[in-house]
Amino acid sequence: MRSITRLTMTAALALTLPSAALAQGTQSFGMQPEWQVLPVRPNLAFAADRVPDAAAVLRAADYVAAAQIADMARHPLPLSTGGATDAAASNWVAATFYIGAARLARVSPRPETLRFLTAVAEHYNYAMRGARSGKTMLNADDVAIGDLYQELYARRRQEGVLMPLQQRLDYMIPHLNRAEETPSLVWWWCDALFMAPPVLARMSAITGDPKYLVAMDKEWRRTAKLLWDPQQRLFYRDARFLDRKSANGAPIFWSRGNGWVLAGLARTIETMPVDFAGRDFYLDLFRQLAGRAAELQGKDGLWSASLLDRAAFPEAETSGSGLLLYGLAWGVNHGVLPRDRYVPVVTRGWAALNRHVLPSGLLGAVQKTGDQPVTTAANDVGLYGTGAYLLTALEVADLARPATALPVPQPQRDGERAIVTTTPQPPAPLTVVGDAERTRRAEEMRATAALTYDPAVLKRPATIEPLTPPTGDDTRPRAIVHYAPERLDDILWENDKVALRIYGPALEAKEPPSGSGIDVWGKRVRWPFMQRQLKFPNYHVDRGEGLDFYDVGGGRGAGALGIWQGNKLWNSRNWATHRVLDTGGQVARFEVTYKPWPVDVVRRVWETRSFALPMGSHFTRMVSTLQSDTRDPLIVGIGIGKRKNGAGTGRIVRDQANGRLTFHEPSDPGHGAVSITVAADPAMVVGFAQDADNYLMLVRVQPGTPFAYYTGYGWDRGLDVRSAADWDALVAKTQFDFDAKR
Repeated sequence: MRSITRLTMTAALALTLPSAALAQGTQSFGMQPEWQVLPVRPNLAFAADRVPDAAAVLRAADYVAAAQIADMARHPLPLSTGGATDAAASNWVAATFYIGAARLARVSPRPETLRFLTAVAEHYNYAMRGARSGKTMLNADDVAIGDLYQELYARRRQEGVLMPLQQRLDYMIPHLNRAEETPSLVWWWCDALFMAPPVLARMSAITGDPKYLVAMDKEWRRTAKLLWDPQQRLFYRDARFLDRKSANGAPIFWSRGNGWVLAGLARTIETMPVDFAGRDFYLDLFRQLAGRAAELQGKDGLWSASLLDRAAFPEAETSGSGLLLYGLAWGVNHGVLPRDRYVPVVTRGWAALNRHVLPSGLLGAVQKTGDQPVTTAANDVGLYGTGAYLLTALEVADLARPATALPVPQPQRDGERAIVTTTPQPPAPLTVVGDAERTRRAEEMRATAALTYDPAVLKRPATIEPLTPPTGDDTRPRAIVHYAPERLDDILWENDKVALRIYGPALEAKEPPSGSGIDVWGKRVRWPFMQRQLKFPNYHVDRGEGLDFYDVGGGRGAGALGIWQGNKLWNSRNWATHRVLDTGGQVARFEVTYKPWPVDVVRRVWETRSFALPMGSHFTRMVSTLQSDTRDPLIVGIGIGKRKNGAGTGRIVRDQANGRLTFHEPSDPGHGAVSITVAADPAMVVGFAQDADNYLMLVRVQPGTPFAYYTGYGWDRGLDVRSAADWDALVAKTQFDFDAKR
């Protein structure tokens, strides 16, 4: 028996980090050495009575993250990672660190963090533990690492990154959605509310499919019904503790358990649409729990392991404290909690948390894994404690900034160079030794790349069926409007220069993420072509006359509008009604309405808008009449969607004096580049802004008073505009009429 055990341990150590799987997968671009090099230890003495400098906070976060990564890389990783507490495992212990580190990697100047996280995800093939049974496939703890995979998917858009997670969540959906109430819950312990619900909510945000959010909502409410104490405004850890008492006779409410819930609420609400039917339930619960947490903060700035019995556990404990601090700071930064009440709580806690960063750079005073309050030593460490520290740091760094509106958009895709340099490459076999063998290996790899089938060819087939050329009167250049029920109620309009469309109610019903953005098409003929192009299932392929390659996504596209309120753009959904006014002649003209939509919680807005595209013009003239349930002026954001690819982020030109906003998109190797300009009356323009998806020109509008504005574009593979300079010259000589009465 001893020899078998020894063999098993030897095999396990042969598959450890960094000595094999991760190290070999990363030595090809030098990751292992960089994990062992820590930044200079920064000053971690933060004042408890004021908001700290953001740069100092981020230096502290980078240092602690680097120390934790170095420590993880030194620890062997056993074949079964469920009980691993100090290595780069796939369990909840490590996943909590990955969640914080992934957020840090968005803003950190140190690429080492993202490289490490990518190496971990590659090591696990973007998969999760728990495949051995139905119960384990529903285990929330094992889903927690899904947040790392979602983050990497958002930054890489590689479909295989998301597949295993989506398959696991799809398995969970019917169980979370079960119609009958069962004696046992899927999420029977409060920690689960940090592990799985944010991943489900984020999957809906990524895919646009609300089924994950809806299913999450049903099980979350079951858990809250069982474990939430409305009198104490706290969560029990699980049903065993409903009747248990502490030594002082008080109920046992575990600080880390309540930290899991508050932090999990923040992460869930962060991606929840503002119009989600159950959103107020989560906001109300978050505010109640946050208020109670603030009341229970200790004089040292931290929280006792047992929230209602500090005498039983008087020592410092940082994991529960870190999670609670993250939730409170997040609430302030997103306008959910009042700043004047909660900022002092956060700054006291942040200063206290940093007093427990050990000389090694690891966070100390972290209660060990478990299910209830226990005594904690000053030198106890844990990956989840560091993860909570990083989440808190990122929110503390933002405390001096204005509140950020919800929901928070997903990160934009990284450029190709960034993706390549942060993705591990397979190492050469150990038998590749010497120059001759390395040369042979390089030739083998080139042949492999050339001879391997690429599924992308299905998206770009070598043979493309061209559009049948029009005949007779169909070749006549003209301006047309076409309502397309065959394409889910799209409205198409085009002339001899440009082609555009907006989306209707049928698409809104089928694809909830669709909205009121304006889509532009590449066009290289003088006659109408959009209807014939749409007869092909894949109309995103150039069949000789043009194509739809522009991606509106969740943004405003080329010139749609929204209401700018609270540092957030509030947008309508798809058009609700339409009237075609003029088609087939010198002007394409139509009118649409948009149903009322909320602007924060302060008002509602609805719109009637007319569109007119004359022959010979690249610009559509729009007259918008916005109505509201209050008479206060509106700040309207006229938007152009952002773009980012391997060629960069493009060039934005803001011209307030002339009332213009121009975006020269980065060139796409397959489709060229588009330049877009929106123009409005300079007297109405009050400035410019941007959000995650759009560049915005802001105009002041009185409800009920129509105003005119224009949107236009040029495509450098079309007929008239061959470059950004051509477009700028065209815009400069264009005469705009902003009299809305004409």
